[in-house]
Formats: sequence, C-alpha cells, structure tokens
Amino acid sequence: MRGAIGGPRLLLKRLREVMAEPVSAQERLDKTVVLIAANMVAEVCSVYVLRTDGTLELYATEGLNPNAVHLTTMRKGEGLVGLVAKEAEPVTTSDAQHHPLFAYKPETGEEIYNAFLGVPILRAGETLGVLVVQNKAQRAYSEEEIEALATVAMVLAEMIASGELQALARPGADLASRRALQLTGAPLSEGVGLGHVVLHEPRVVVKTLIADDVGRETDRLDNAIVGLRDAIDAMLDRGDLARATETLDVLEAYRMFAQDRGWITKMREVIATGVTAEAAVQRVQSDTRARMQRVADPILRERLYDLDDLANRLLRQLTGDGHHVPSESMPKDAVLVARSMGPAALLDYSRDNLRGLILEEGGPTSHVAIVARALGIPTVGEVEGITSLVEQGDAIIVDGSVGEVQVRPAPDVEHAYAEKVRFRAKRQEQYLALRHKPSRTRDGRDIKLYINAGLLVDLPHIKESGADGIGLFRTELQFMIASQFPRTGEQYALYKAVLEAAGDRPVTFRTLDIGGDKVLPYMHQIEEENPALGWRAIRLGLDRPGLMRSQLRALLQAAAGRELRVMFPMISASEEFDQARQVVEREITFLRRHGKPLPDLVKLGAMVEVPSLLFQLDEILQRTDFLSVGSNDLFQFLYAVDRGNARVAGRFDTLSPSVMRALKMIADKSNAAGVPVTLCGELASKPLEALALIGLGFRQLSMTPSAIGPVKAMLLEIDAAEIMELVDHHLKPEADRPLRLALREFAAERGIPL
Repeated sequence: MRGAIGGPRLLLKRLREVMAEPVSAQERLDKTVVLIAANMVAEVCSVYVLRTDGTLELYATEGLNPNAVHLTTMRKGEGLVGLVAKEAEPVTTSDAQHHPLFAYKPETGEEIYNAFLGVPILRAGETLGVLVVQNKAQRAYSEEEIEALATVAMVLAEMIASGELQALARPGADLASRRALQLTGAPLSEGVGLGHVVLHEPRVVVKTLIADDVGRETDRLDNAIVGLRDAIDAMLDRGDLARATETLDVLEAYRMFAQDRGWITKMREVIATGVTAEAAVQRVQSDTRARMQRVADPILRERLYDLDDLANRLLRQLTGDGHHVPSESMPKDAVLVARSMGPAALLDYSRDNLRGLILEEGGPTSHVAIVARALGIPTVGEVEGITSLVEQGDAIIVDGSVGEVQVRPAPDVEHAYAEKVRFRAKRQEQYLALRHKPSRTRDGRDIKLYINAGLLVDLPHIKESGADGIGLFRTELQFMIASQFPRTGEQYALYKAVLEAAGDRPVTFRTLDIGGDKVLPYMHQIEEENPALGWRAIRLGLDRPGLMRSQLRALLQAAAGRELRVMFPMISASEEFDQARQVVEREITFLRRHGKPLPDLVKLGAMVEVPSLLFQLDEILQRTDFLSVGSNDLFQFLYAVDRGNARVAGRFDTLSPSVMRALKMIADKSNAAGVPVTLCGELASKPLEALALIGLGFRQLSMTPSAIGPVKAMLLEIDAAEIMELVDHHLKPEADRPLRLALREFAAERGIPL
C-alpha cells in the first residue's frame, strides 16, 4: 500500500485488538478512525452510518471538526459520501472540491481537503454506511489502498450489524441495519404468527475475519473450491434433484460459477489483504450482491440467488457447518424462513415451537404449503429476498391471511398484530360453537364436510372441527418423513390409529401418491423431463406391485371389522382402475386364505385429476364405489400450469369457466349415476370457492381442518338452490361478469360470511 505504515495486514491486526478492548462503542469507533488514518497516511478518516430514514450520519472522524460528529447528515445520493452509499461502490477523486457532486458542509471543515476515497460498508449486499479517507494533497489512491479500505469496511460492517452502535443513535434516528421492513408475498396458509426468525439454512457466521497466515488461508480456499466442485459434480452425476432449488439448470449454473476464474481470483486477492478465507468469500459475495441488486435484467438478478447459494455452500465447505438448525436450539416462538423446502423438511421441526413459515419460493398448491395448512402454520410464499433481509433471531410477523411479512416491526405494529391474533382467536371460538351443528343449508341440503389429513398430528382435528370424517388421508406423508421405507407393521399401526381416532366417521385412504415432486429420500430417483407427467402415483404402484400390495395389506388388516375406503390417485384410464382393483382382490384372497380378519366392507374409488378421465366418466362410474376430485392436479393439467412455478401458478382463475364446467360435468354425471363424489383439493378450503362448488352440485367437500369452521359458517347462511341457479347462469357464454365477482357480490348483498 503506497504510503501506508505497516500495510493492511498490520492494520487488521491492530483493528482486532481495538475490537477486543472493553471500551464504549463511541470510544471503539474513535480509536478505529485514528488507526485507519495513521495506517493509510491520511489526514482524515470518517465513518458515516446509514439511518432508517435513508440519511447518512457522521459517527466518528479523525481530522474533521469533532463537533460535527452526530451533527452532520446527508441524504443517500447527496455529495460524494451519498454517492458511495447510493451506488454501493468505491468513489475516488484527487480534487473533491471541484467534483460536480461535492456537497459543502461548513461544520466539518473539510473544504481544505482535496483527495477523497470512500468505500461502502456492506453486509450481505446491503449498505450500512460509508468509510472515507481524505488528504489535502491532490493525490490518486491506488487500487491496493482501495482494496485495503474495503476490507477494513468489513470489520465496521460487523460492528454495525451487531447492534453495538445503536446505543449511540438519537431517538428516531435508528440505524438502517435494524430498520423495519414490510414485505408482501402470496398467502399460503391462514393465520398470524409473531416470533423470531429461524433460518432453515442459516448463513454461516464468519467469526474470524483477520488471518494469521495468508498462505494457509489461500490453501484452505483452494481446497474448499475443489470440495465444492466435487459435490456439485456428484449431484449432477447421480441426478440428485430432490430439493426444489436443485434443479438441473440450477446445478449447471452452480458448476459454471464454481469454475469461474474471475470469482476465484477475486477471493484470492481479498485474502492477500490479510483476511481469512471465510471473510474473503463473504466480502466477494456481498460486493457482487450489491452490484447485482441494481441490475434491472430479471434473468441476471435471478443469478444472484444462485451465487448466494454457491457462496453459502463454499462457506460451509470451509467451516464444516451443517445446513439446519437443531430443534432443541429453536426459540419457543420460531418463524421459519427459507428459500424453499419440501414437506419432509418442514416436518423435521417441532410443531410446538413453530409460529410461522416464510418462503422465497413455493405457491399455494405446493406440497409444503399443503402440509403447512394441515399443521395450521401461518405461511407466506414468494417473498423476494427474504433470506437475505433477515438475521437469525430478528423479530418478525407473518400474516398468512393477506400475505404480509413485518420484519423487525415497530411496537405499534406488533401491538396491532397481537390484537389481530386475539380477534382471530375469538373467531375460532365462534367457529368452535358451530361444530355440533349439522352442515345444512337454509333450504335443507346436507353438505358433508371432511378434513384432509396425513399425519397423526391431524387426528385431533376431526373432533375439534366437528368434521364428518377424513375425506383424504395422504398416506405418502408417512413415507416422506421416514428415513427408510416404512415396514408393513409400521403402516398398519398408523392406519389403525387413524381409524380409531375417526371412530364411526368414514376415512378415505389414498394409496401412495409419490413420484413427481414427492421424492422419497431412500428411493432411487428416476430423472425425468416432466416429473409431474411421469412415473408417479398409480403408475408407479402398478409397476411396483410389491410396494402397492404391502400398503393394501396393511390397510385391509387395520380396517378389520369395519368399512375400508381406498382410492387410487392419478387414474388416467378406467383400465388402470381395473388393474388396481385386481391387486386389492388378490390381497383379500391372500388374507382370507391365511385366516386373517378382514374389513366388513371394502369400497374402492378413483381420483379424477387427469383430464383424460373426464371423457371416460361413464365407464369409471360403472366400476367405482365413489369418486374424489383432486382439483389441484386437475387445474394444473387443464391449464398446463406448473403449480410450483410462481410465474404461472396464479395466472388463471380457479373459478374460470373451463374449470367450473369440467367440475360440473363430474358432479352431474356422478349424481345421476348415484355414485358419491367428493372434492378434496385446496379449492374446497376457501368459503368463496366452496360456495361455487355447492352451486355446481357437490355435496361432499374435503378441506384443511382450519377451513371447516369458515366454510360451515358460510353454508349455514345460503340457499343451495339459489346458488346453483346463480352458478349455472354465470357458466353460460352470455354471462356478463366473472363467476368470482358475481359470487362475491351475491354474498355481500345477503351478508353471507366469506
């Protein structure tokens, strides 16, 4: 470093000593600027800290008027200091007085200084402040000096982020590092949760910034990069694409970044300034994030997520840190924050401590959202950048009803949401009072309300909600959360417990619906171009009859002496149902031959979720004892929409004429044939959509347990015949407005609660 005393390594070592001293925050900051100025042979060194109101405040200086500390402020973008904060990049000039953006602050006395170098104080790509050095002489600062000052800014970033400087802030002038944020996303599961952030994949906390041996740190970085490349190659070679974020394209992007010489060279250069390998990765990650956040191109901005993931993987290679937070270390009011996750990962966390879930990805019909609703966890998805905007332990509020997230909320905001929680609790008490009332419309139509379930934790909801039974028991959840394939005895125990909990209420078990996006960690995953359209559900079951027979045997034995209802998922043709029924009959014959007790009655049904079956309804109705409509997949296949893709999942209305006409055809044909039909998709869980389904002729709905109360409150206030007439009219080509709007207006006019 030209003109520097001892170079950047000595400066960092002295800074480490200052940071360890038992002094006040202001004294530590004052000593820091003196040390930097002396090391860089600068007449001035100043630290400006960004406040929540977007202004920069002078927090410490060596060389300027000390009376200006905590007095001088400037807006982001004002003057050279404001330019550094706005652009999040270094700014240097040899003649600051004549720079077009120079802002004169008379109280500082800086008009006698000409040379200026300012670097942003960055953390996770967010600007927390600006570090400045100045000289009277018109000199140019070298690249080495700029790099050294940027490295020193990392130390200040950790000091600011720790909250140590917050004590120096005047009332109403809080630091930007702790600013409150209001974010919006897609509401996935109703409810309000107040708590503290738990990152599903916590960022690695770099505790040691300053290196003792630069050569050793470079070797550590090189070894970690080799390990990272090997791990990515292994995932690509074996098709390990189980996690939603690790699609083939993403892994290829990771491989590209991991091989990028510029990225690796930059980290090595940062290590050369005297920091550890971890600090170098964090520094380059933060600098890159700051630059890419200002890029308008959405494709390039998406690469930011890839680079973040890659940098975090590299940090874990260096530190050996695991991905997940142990349940025993979770706070009692945890709000889980993740880029994306599968249902099995969610179930790893203790439900007792979980108050909410926030995802960067994941739509309303994603499986993690379905499980979250089943568990009653308030959830918001599609919250852009949430994993980078929060810190472990931050206060946070998730409102799954409207899709809002409050990060580090102000006391009045927190109080307002606490009131909302209390109000919701009162509403739940009102719904609870309805649980013993028959689900009957004003004109005497009985509507059966069932719950969707899949775990033992769901079973108390049957009585709590007053449900008529379980309309859909997702048997695959037991398989998805297990570390190995559940044996027949384990399956038997679960099914027996479910039937006992239901008592005399019916339970409809769906056979294994795995494959596609439901991956079992212990099963070999077949790589497919379109997994949702591939080898899954009944297709897998018929091709692997041993798997299917094991489950059916457990079901038949668990239901001994009572009725057993089994339905097969993703039936595409009536012949598939015939084959599945033959497997059931063979298992019944086997158990009878060995003297095993059997159910008194076995009813078999098919799920209508593949559009081809719409054109075989007459044939399937002749074969089945009941039908169940899987509206999630049916909607997905009708519109060729990937329900896990946030860009298209909300593109079409679920109450559109094409979907409603398809559902009406199913209801009409089933009712005419005298075959019971239940709609068990997420469509039934919202009062407005349930209102439409009743209008289509459905008399059996299966939904999340928390939806039973609101849906029952709605149907108790309606005349089913009137709704059927309204829906029928608005499905005609000459309808003057969308069905959703018509139903909403109808409900508002008559005071029907939605």
